[in-house]
Amino acid sequence: MKTSERAAATPQGKISAKKPKSAKPESRLAMVRRARRINRELAEIYPYAHPELDFRNPFELLVATVLSAQTTDLRVNQTTPALFAAYPTPEDMAAAAPEDLEELIRPTGFFRAKSRSLLGLSQALRDNFGGEVPGRIEDLVTLPGVGRKTANVVLGNAFGVPGITVDTHFGRLVRRWKLTEQEDPEKVEAEICAIFPKSEWTMLSHRVVFHGRRICHARKPACGACPIAPLCPAYGEGETDPEKAKKLLKYEKGGQPGQRLSPPPDYPGLPAPPLGGAGAAAGAQDAGA
Repeated sequence: MKTSERAAATPQGKISAKKPKSAKPESRLAMVRRARRINRELAEIYPYAHPELDFRNPFELLVATVLSAQTTDLRVNQTTPALFAAYPTPEDMAAAAPEDLEELIRPTGFFRAKSRSLLGLSQALRDNFGGEVPGRIEDLVTLPGVGRKTANVVLGNAFGVPGITVDTHFGRLVRRWKLTEQEDPEKVEAEICAIFPKSEWTMLSHRVVFHGRRICHARKPACGACPIAPLCPAYGEGETDPEKAKKLLKYEKGGQPGQRLSPPPDYPGLPAPPLGGAGAAAGAQDAGA
């Protein structure tokens, strides 16, 4: 019986995840086995996991990822339709008046700095890459405003090149699960890459982020509603009562809209509202957890 099945089979849905205290620390082999089991369980819990930024091509994903810094994917998704209608190609965006671009991306915050990055990367794509987003990390990180995290998002989801994206959610969950003690994103990436097969890197990133946004919240994780609680050394840091924990679930797990205005066909939740639409403010607040 799988972990998720055992959790569902316990009386009143309660999860028994207390672990006997051991004098011995977890071995490297045991940790790797537990980590891979967590990944398998997350794959069953979130078979529909996906990048939560709306995009139709590599350029749109690149721009959306740059805009997602210090804001929510929901806010980006509510902002980009008008942005891409005005500037659908790198050439178009490279020629944009800075004040016009700033006004369009203002809802995402830090709009002046982000405008400079978008103008710079669009001009670089136009001048150095023939107006096409390159498919190599070495090239992507030369673009203004693009680091390894953004590059891995683009490579994994627009080009099918495996990569681990260490955002805030990913970093805190792998530390909560005791898979790494590193704080630096590049060191986290290196240590987690060593645990999992390369073929799993991109989807692992999506599953972990999905879990962090829906169940394993930063301030109050819903431990009592977590299907992988028996595998988590941090069980008990959050609400363990199943009924109370259930009220903490978000997005499709809590019956609320997701972050994408245009989610994939297999997404079981509701699409997010457009900018200014009903429920937009509540969705934006939930997205930050």
